[in-house]
Amino acid sequence: MKNTAPEKKPIIVGQISGVFGVHGWVKVFSHTDPRNNILKYNPWFIKQKDGWKAVKLLKGRKQGKTIVAHLENIEGRDAAHSLIGCDIAIDESQLKKLEVGDFYWRDLEGLKVYSTQNEELGTITAMMATGANDVMVVKLTSEFASRRKDKDDEMLIPYLFDTVVKEVNLEDGLIKVDWDEEFDG
Repeated sequence: MKNTAPEKKPIIVGQISGVFGVHGWVKVFSHTDPRNNILKYNPWFIKQKDGWKAVKLLKGRKQGKTIVAHLENIEGRDAAHSLIGCDIAIDESQLKKLEVGDFYWRDLEGLKVYSTQNEELGTITAMMATGANDVMVVKLTSEFASRRKDKDDEMLIPYLFDTVVKEVNLEDGLIKVDWDEEFDG
């Protein structure tokens, strides 16, 4: 494997979770949805002790409830075993270009959340998928949290564009929401 880092910040898409067979195949825990979408990216960047290394994906497939893959220059069970626990990343340039108004979750994490009255509520720390809609996990500012009855320092806000989310401004690092502070979904 070449010692090559992604051009920009690596985007973690999975992790090598085990070995499969004796010919160097690995089991992969994929963070993509659906899980086998991880097989659409090539090359993968594998994080090892001495840094990121680009590796060509030779073959991959669903195997039961898991994904298995064969990587270039990984021949035999011992070589595959040495990769267990290693993160799998891709470079930003490998992502599909989105339509105007669409965003990757990673683009939303870290944005400041403001009410439509321009009050800072907090910062998006994570996004979650639920059955009904995606949800923003917002770490509240101490001032805003102190005013809430439950004194919780996090709030869940549905990511419903137009209904709740009124504006996403990546350039300014903010998102505006129409959300009643007393309701926490």
